[in-house]
Amino acid sequence: MRNNTLGSLIWLRLMRFTNQSNQLSNEFLKQFGLTTAQFDVLVQVKTYQPLTQCDLAEKVTVTQGGISRMLARLEKEGYINRKQDWKTKTISLTEKAESILVEAMPAQLAFQSSFFDDVLNEEEKKTLYKLMTRVHKNSQKRELPSD
Repeated sequence: MRNNTLGSLIWLRLMRFTNQSNQLSNEFLKQFGLTTAQFDVLVQVKTYQPLTQCDLAEKVTVTQGGISRMLARLEKEGYINRKQDWKTKTISLTEKAESILVEAMPAQLAFQSSFFDDVLNEEEKKTLYKLMTRVHKNSQKRELPSD
């Protein structure tokens, strides 16, 4: 580890935090019968509905194959409706999903916010947000190095 650059140490710390946060969120969301990935999908559908499966796959951290399986499961459990219109399949939430999100969304947001609220003051949170936004925007236009 002594040869790591500060950048690689930051990346490792972010990865560890993300993994820990996702594990804790999965445990936390069990009370609502959801996983972190399912919660993310339902929130994205709520925000952008109706949307296509392709659009949804771009907004979440699930692969195209994974999103198909997850949507089939969410549809079977009565959380989403998928409507085929010629070649396009659109996704929208059911009343069941809407009602669960009324409870789950504020609870999950408060739970996630507590990771930062417990250790950072308002100024530190604003600074972290600005820095992470800058890093994220740069990553979006990043290309793989060529050989």
